[in-house]
Amino acid sequence: MPPAVAAPNPGASISAARFHWPRFAVWTALLGLSLLVVALAGQWAADRAARNQADEIRRAAEVQLSGLRDATGRYRHLPFTAALHPVVLALLNAPGQAALGQSANRYLEELNRLAGSDVLYLIDARGVTLAASNWAAPHSFVGHNYANRPYFTEALAGRSGRFYGVGQTTGEPGLFMSAPVRGDGDQVLGVVTVKVSLRQLQDSWRLAKDPILLTDTRGIVFLSSVPQWLYHATRPVDAEGLAQVRRDQQYGPRASFPQLPWKVTPDGDRPGMLVRTQIDGQARHFLAVSEPVEDLPWMLTVMADHDQVLRTRESAWMVALLCLSLLLLAGLYWRLRERRFAEQRDARRELELRVKERTQALGEANAFRKAMEDALPVGMRARDVEGRITYVNPAFCRMTGFEAGELLGRLPPYPYWHPDEVTRHWHHYEAMMSGQPSQSGHESRLRHKDGHDVITMVYTSPLIDAEGRHAGWMSSVVDVTEQRRAELLQRQNEAQLQHAQRLASLGEMASTLAHELNQPLMALSSFASAAKAFAQRGDGALLAQSLDDTIAQAQRSAEIVRRIRGFVRQRTAGAEDCAVATLVAQALALLRGELREGQVVPEVRIPDDLPLLRGDRVLLEQVLLNLVSNSLHAMRGVPPAERRLEIDAERREGGIQLRVADRGTGIDPAIADQVFAPFFTTRAGGLGLGLNICRTIVEAHRGRLTFAGREGGGTVFTLELPIAPP
Repeated sequence: MPPAVAAPNPGASISAARFHWPRFAVWTALLGLSLLVVALAGQWAADRAARNQADEIRRAAEVQLSGLRDATGRYRHLPFTAALHPVVLALLNAPGQAALGQSANRYLEELNRLAGSDVLYLIDARGVTLAASNWAAPHSFVGHNYANRPYFTEALAGRSGRFYGVGQTTGEPGLFMSAPVRGDGDQVLGVVTVKVSLRQLQDSWRLAKDPILLTDTRGIVFLSSVPQWLYHATRPVDAEGLAQVRRDQQYGPRASFPQLPWKVTPDGDRPGMLVRTQIDGQARHFLAVSEPVEDLPWMLTVMADHDQVLRTRESAWMVALLCLSLLLLAGLYWRLRERRFAEQRDARRELELRVKERTQALGEANAFRKAMEDALPVGMRARDVEGRITYVNPAFCRMTGFEAGELLGRLPPYPYWHPDEVTRHWHHYEAMMSGQPSQSGHESRLRHKDGHDVITMVYTSPLIDAEGRHAGWMSSVVDVTEQRRAELLQRQNEAQLQHAQRLASLGEMASTLAHELNQPLMALSSFASAAKAFAQRGDGALLAQSLDDTIAQAQRSAEIVRRIRGFVRQRTAGAEDCAVATLVAQALALLRGELREGQVVPEVRIPDDLPLLRGDRVLLEQVLLNLVSNSLHAMRGVPPAERRLEIDAERREGGIQLRVADRGTGIDPAIADQVFAPFFTTRAGGLGLGLNICRTIVEAHRGRLTFAGREGGGTVFTLELPIAPP
């Protein structure tokens, strides 16, 4: 049998702690350095990917700018060419001659057809169109006055004009380029204008996977691959700019230009900016780079999906972690090999010492054996035939965190058994006690005294005393935590998450049932008392009505139990079309006793044409019950004449907004953040679950529950729910 273990020496424990502190500091430093390397690798990869993406965006912008210059530049000469034609000059000098007007129409029509532009037209000095290539079309420009257009005033002043806007006659947007028509004395007689549509360019942009847009000097988007961004502004448009746009009728009758739904942040010292927005209801994250358009007061913005940069960073993290893991495994392998060589050397040294000192006294041999066992990094544990621990060495104590005095004499279950592995521990224990321990050892997860897990390999063999009798079992325990840490940590996280979810579900079900059944049970008590009174008075009709109400509340309690159980399991329970007026009426009917007792007459304002809700009728009714009950409780400290309960509903975009307002004591702003927290209550005897459950039910119906204070005192709770699909 192993020698008796001496009482723990406090000085030895302090020395052991001092001995292991440098190792802990080294491992902590290595862990911190590893995390820093991983973070730097991810940041470097993200920076590199962002710069590459920005370069790609700039190249794409150059391509788009080239296409834009090509689309606008090919028609720039057209007004100057038409302005030199004799028939144009003749018509401006004699605008009343119909033959000249017809000749000019046909000339402009043919020139426009050959050039491929949209419309080519001639305007006199008053701004009236004398001839146009679309003279025969239903929306001909002939006869229309464009004196308010900037391109006309620029050309009339002797300069070439360029202007992008919505056509006053056709309502179609386009780029207007104009040139003056000069007479003999260099006098400006009129203006020739060509309109060019950029629709083909915009249609080609819509084939791109990422957004492209053009903005004017005011930041208004007039060309975009995302249709819903058109005529929105990247920044607020000042009053002067709005007045100028309306005066020029640049974008038709529009009087305002809402800002784009962007959240813009600079991308550090990298080029471009980060844009968070939504497209077709999906959240998107882009890197945007803007480039000015040469010779035009426009800004071209090209975007690219920034999530690629984030994925690149994550990939870099994974690669860095993989490399560090390989290095760690290599180091562990080297350490294990060195440990094995050291153990082999120790074993040979032990054998030599035993041979040399076999004639020494038994006491010296025992002392030597104990010193050897204490120095081993392998844990040693001895148990007798009843399973009682009779010996542990310091290495085993370090593995488990328990002192020898806390373990000696203990029977299973042992304090270091892992609570999640109790069955497995019992299985190995019973196999050992039956004389069939694993010959190749088995893996065992232990729980350290301070709470962390220790993975070990346990090798067990029988203890035979000097007389050849079976005296117990000796186990050597090797700490293999480092080798198993990665997979063990993953299994623990999964098991703990599942355990926590089960506990949370059970707790939520128990608390929800306790809270939600309170009102039906109170109603059952009230109806039963009324039935007893009616029975004593012999009023059969009222007695039957009270019994019917009692049965209805019992059925309601069973329905609540069934619905809450399904809700805790996160299943949709009994979705049906519900009328808001019916839900409110049913909730008030269940609380008529409390309303009468509190001397409160509810004011209900619900339109008759309000659409139906789609949801669980019982759960939605329970939400209203809780909100009205809370309002009644909040008004207990208010004089009866001042108690008011208002319930109104109205249709809002995409749903219905229902409000429950009272004139109670209100909610202290100091606790406003805790109102929806579970188990928080200011009501004596309350569970603190009502509003938490209400919000959970509303969110499960894809709705929202909020509250706010009222002027003059009181609180209004707002319930927003989607309407039932048609």
